[in-house]
Amino acid sequence: MTHTGEKPYKCDQCNKAFVHKRYLIEHQKIHTRNKTYQCNHCDKVFSWNSALIIHQRIHTVCNHCDKAFTSSLKLIIHQRTHTGEKPYQCNQCDKAFSQIGNLNRHQRTHTGEKPYQCNQCDKAFSQISNFKSHQITHTKEKPYKCDQCNKAFVHKIYLIKHQKIHTRKKTYQCNHCDKAFSWNSALLIHHRIHTVDKPYQCNHCDKAFTHNSNLIRHQKTHIGEKS
Repeated sequence: MTHTGEKPYKCDQCNKAFVHKRYLIEHQKIHTRNKTYQCNHCDKVFSWNSALIIHQRIHTVCNHCDKAFTSSLKLIIHQRTHTGEKPYQCNQCDKAFSQIGNLNRHQRTHTGEKPYQCNQCDKAFSQISNFKSHQITHTKEKPYKCDQCNKAFVHKIYLIKHQKIHTRKKTYQCNHCDKAFSWNSALLIHHRIHTVDKPYQCNHCDKAFTHNSNLIRHQKTHIGEKS
């Protein structure tokens, strides 16, 4: 019948025809089946749960930015980023939060609770992000790799700072020579070679240094520690 195009199974309600009997049976539910799947956002009802799920998508689209969500709860949480609503109030201070999870994390600053225990040492943490960062100190893992030079870092913040070497303009120009720097702090340190500024004074003798690291190395000579 797929070759002949014949459709021998006809609906006695609307005269639609089908190649296979099972398609007719499924179709006839439109006419006979109770619409038991009720939308909880409006008064529409559906014969199939799949049809209800498709329909509900019109209720889970943000009317501020057109983002769509898989549930009405996720939509409600998202919409607070537009409205500024913060329904979860801390009972210890005047801070409020848009999500219950954020409130729970904040309240640990008052209670001192540290539910995240390291199984390598006796340290515990109130925030899971800090716990995960700490665990890397045991594994020595460096998951954050620079895609420009393959250097790897323990924390994402170090990677971001490093990447400025590749992408950021060197806007801090030395007015004594042609060197330029990405950070003002680096320019200030460089300036000392021109000004002979030595702000790091040894408290054991009269020597002074342009960099703190040089002072630390020097001070070891006073306590008999080899650098």
